[in-house]
Amino acid sequence: MKFDAIAPGIYPELTYPPYKSTVKRGPTQPMLRIDARTAAEQNIAPSPRIILPYDTDLTKHGEAEPLGEKIVVTGRIVDEDGKPVRNSLLEIWQCNAAGRYRHKKDQHNAPLDPNFNGWGKMMTDEEGRYRFVTIKPGPYPWANHDKAWRPAHIHFSLFGNVYAQRLVTQMYFPGDPLFDYDPIFQSIPDEAARQRLISRFSLEQTVGDEMLGYEFDIVLRGRDATPFGI
Repeated sequence: MKFDAIAPGIYPELTYPPYKSTVKRGPTQPMLRIDARTAAEQNIAPSPRIILPYDTDLTKHGEAEPLGEKIVVTGRIVDEDGKPVRNSLLEIWQCNAAGRYRHKKDQHNAPLDPNFNGWGKMMTDEEGRYRFVTIKPGPYPWANHDKAWRPAHIHFSLFGNVYAQRLVTQMYFPGDPLFDYDPIFQSIPDEAARQRLISRFSLEQTVGDEMLGYEFDIVLRGRDATPFGI
C-alpha cells in the first residue's frame, strides 16, 4: 500500500453546507500537497514528561467525584499497515455529563461541574494502546439549524509518529439517536467510514460495578483510516 493512499469517501469535504460554519472557514484556495516521504521522515514524538498526574483519569481533577456516568475508554492506535503507533501523544477533550464544556465561549444553559475539567492526555504504550477514565458526555444544542443537537462524543487529537499521521477526530457512542440528524457525523460520505467513529461497548473493559467500558481503535491513514472530525 502506498504511504499516502486514501480511499474515497473517508474524509469529509472541507466545505459542507449543512455544517454551516464550514462555509465561512473552509479553505477557498487549492490545498498544498506535502511529499509523503518527507513527511514520513519528520519525527514529532514529544517528551513523556508532559504527562501530569491524573491526565489519564478525568474524574480525579476535583475535590470530589464528578457527576455523571463513569466510563473507561480504551483502544489501540495503529498505522495503515496495522503496526502499533508507539509512544505517541494522544489528547482528549469533552463536555461534562450535562453537555457543557469548561470554556468561556460555551454559554449553554446547563450546569458546569466543579469537579470535571474535561481534558486529558497520555502516551500510547509499546502496543499502541491507550486508556482513559472519564465521564460519559451529554448531548448539547449547537445552533447550527432548528433543533440542532450534537450526539454525545469525545474529541481526540493524535500526533502519530510523523506529520502525515496527524489526526483530530471524534469518538461517538453506539446507538445514539442523533446520528441521522448530525451534519458533522453525516459529512463523512462513506457509511463504513462513519461507523469507524462509533466506539463499541466492552464487557471485558467494564470495571465491576464501577464503570462501563468502551473500545475505540484508531487507524492513522490508509484504506481503513479513521476519518477526521471537521
